[in-house]
Amino acid sequence: MREIFERAIKLAERGQLRMRVPLEVKHVQKLRGMHYHYRPELFLQLQGRTDFQFPKDAFSLSPDELCVIPAGVPHGEIVHAEAAQPFRNLVAGFYNNTVSLHFAYEARPRHPDIEVIEFFDAPNLDVFLTLANSLAQTFHTHGPARESVLKGLLIALLGLFRNVVETGTGELNSDIGKVFQAKCLVRERFANPDLNVQHIAELLGCSADYLSHLFNVETKERLTHYIQRIRIEGAVLALETTSLNISEIAYAGGFTDPTYFTRVFKQHKGMTPHEYRAQMDADRNRVESQPKTVYFDRLDFSHGRPKQDTGGRKSPVTLGEAAPVP
Repeated sequence: MREIFERAIKLAERGQLRMRVPLEVKHVQKLRGMHYHYRPELFLQLQGRTDFQFPKDAFSLSPDELCVIPAGVPHGEIVHAEAAQPFRNLVAGFYNNTVSLHFAYEARPRHPDIEVIEFFDAPNLDVFLTLANSLAQTFHTHGPARESVLKGLLIALLGLFRNVVETGTGELNSDIGKVFQAKCLVRERFANPDLNVQHIAELLGCSADYLSHLFNVETKERLTHYIQRIRIEGAVLALETTSLNISEIAYAGGFTDPTYFTRVFKQHKGMTPHEYRAQMDADRNRVESQPKTVYFDRLDFSHGRPKQDTGGRKSPVTLGEAAPVP
């Protein structure tokens, strides 16, 4: 990984690392054959080709090309070996104070999967995210300094990856690290209906029974329950931020049966998805109909009363509120 990022930095410095970014779309849509993540994702093509499909466009990623997919943008991937070389790319993901890097390979014809994955502590994760988001936003602008800005952001981001790989301690490869890795994999792949304990254990190089026991000991929660809980968290976000119907949200969260999804949702939230959305809409409408002052840490619903100052002038009232009639 160190050598790969070192080479990518040199290519970027010479302006030879081509970058691709999909067009912005309505986020967290459930589309057949596509998935999305809640944080940006980066793909550095090493060998072969990746064909990306997005709601508004499509393109292919060839060796020495980098793709930045913004958070929430649905995408699908089809991979190809070329010129007698197997497909391979390096994929970066982001979690709480952690960066994941994994090599992908062609697990079955035209379908990628994780070959090797590593997790690195990143206390400065916000810097990674700022650079990745800025790259995606700048890519589709047309300012006079666009190319210079893109080049600087790209070199800075690749440099951070190079540093985190070089200074990584490897502590996340311990047993406790396996629990952390399992959590990251669940959050990254919860939309995959085939995600289960067996699949995660295979990726982490241990048995399903061992991983289940270790996860339970360290977290006091069963791994199967954790998978369900993360899927429900994603469903709650979709209910709050999108107009997707319940079936679409179920499929987007990795559930193959909307009826089963409804049952699991009620177990976790005490109400059905329909009831949750109805309550959320009612609360939102009630709050929006009331006069309020918005502070950084609270909403103030009091009407307030103007008062006389020493100069005999009335203090201003909150915007949108009328002074009491004398």
